[in-house]
Amino acid sequence: MARKRTPQGSADEPGRRTPPAARTPRGSYAVGDERRQRILDTAVDHFARWGFHASSLARIAKDAGITQGGLLHHFPSKEDLLLHVLERADATDREGFLTHEFESAAEMFSMLVRLAEHDGARVGQTRMFNVLAAEAGDPGHPAHAYFAHRYAELVEVMAGVLRRAAHAGELRPDTDAVAVAHEVAAVLDGLRIQWGLDPRGFDLAGRFRAFVERVLRALSVSG
Repeated sequence: MARKRTPQGSADEPGRRTPPAARTPRGSYAVGDERRQRILDTAVDHFARWGFHASSLARIAKDAGITQGGLLHHFPSKEDLLLHVLERADATDREGFLTHEFESAAEMFSMLVRLAEHDGARVGQTRMFNVLAAEAGDPGHPAHAYFAHRYAELVEVMAGVLRRAAHAGELRPDTDAVAVAHEVAAVLDGLRIQWGLDPRGFDLAGRFRAFVERVLRALSVSG
């Protein structure tokens, strides 16, 4: 007697396996996501070593274990790959700092120190930011607009917190919020560069913590 067939055309047997056709879409997405992440991780390493212009899609694809055509399937150009790398790298900073509602200057500086600690734990990514930020000084660089906007947004967020802190009496009323914000951003970047030259011997978070503590003591009403 013929066995009953399911609508998918497979035998209706106890313990039968799901037909391969039913598993294909989900499996394809997982493979695609894994490949995409591998490309991004490889690109971070290449951009950190050679910058944008000296990196090639062919070498990135080879080190990621795929063909250049496979890479271009996910990222149609080197510029597109660069912007996706920066967007992914920036996600932590945006979620942890740029969109946070700070209640005090002290809380903001504490969060910046935690971000510095995070930078110290992601060597390749932080080195990549150092290299690309320097390159992006050229207005023709594909990341120029990204870094210009990123610094403007960072200064705007910090200055806003400092102004509110001065208004609330936490900081001196004559605090130049914009100037302090620019100084803090510049010092953090400078410390990142020094750390990039000697990650094991240079305490990025510790040096930055000492700096912001001096800033707070100088600006705080209570001292």
